[in-house]
Amino acid sequence: MNEQQAFWAQDYAKDYIKKNSEFNQALGIEAWKRMIAKTSGITSVLECGCNIGRNIGFLNTILPQAEKSIIEISQPAFQFVTQHYNIQHGFHGSILESNLVEKFDLVFTMGVLIHIHPDDLIANMQKVFSYSKKYLLIGEYFNRTQVMIEYQGQKNRLFKRDFGKLFLENFSAELIDYGFLWGHIYDDAGFDDITWWLFETR
Repeated sequence: MNEQQAFWAQDYAKDYIKKNSEFNQALGIEAWKRMIAKTSGITSVLECGCNIGRNIGFLNTILPQAEKSIIEISQPAFQFVTQHYNIQHGFHGSILESNLVEKFDLVFTMGVLIHIHPDDLIANMQKVFSYSKKYLLIGEYFNRTQVMIEYQGQKNRLFKRDFGKLFLENFSAELIDYGFLWGHIYDDAGFDDITWWLFETR
């Protein structure tokens, strides 16, 4: 594991699960309805970096018939999600290590790419992109230029940038929607000033 992977898999896992254990369900569902309003026919979903599965819970209400799959590097979080939700395919490990053979109608990250070192970012985006057969959504902290922000007193744990532009510059996909979840409204649902981009990958 590199420095960032070890931190999320071991050092911070249990504290993060405790910190993110209660969310406003109605607000989270509203946010996801906004983000996938321009999609159709989603029967399978893969979340890359699910933590305790708050997004899986929201999507179970909006897309109850869609199969849910996950990639998660933290063992406590992976165990929590697989025990609490009906997970079709699960991989415990990093995105880059994942070896799922399936492709999914909707693949997404939510506050995950910000925690990947810039040197490894394109490779991780490529892996996420490879799993999508229809839509790909990324929700991350936005900044016009790349900047490192201390996270809970730790350096090299959080990087802000224009993830949407970087994705369009490196992958063949069409942007079909984008937006912003203002933390002043959406913090209670676990979103913290998230900028999101929805791409069609077919």
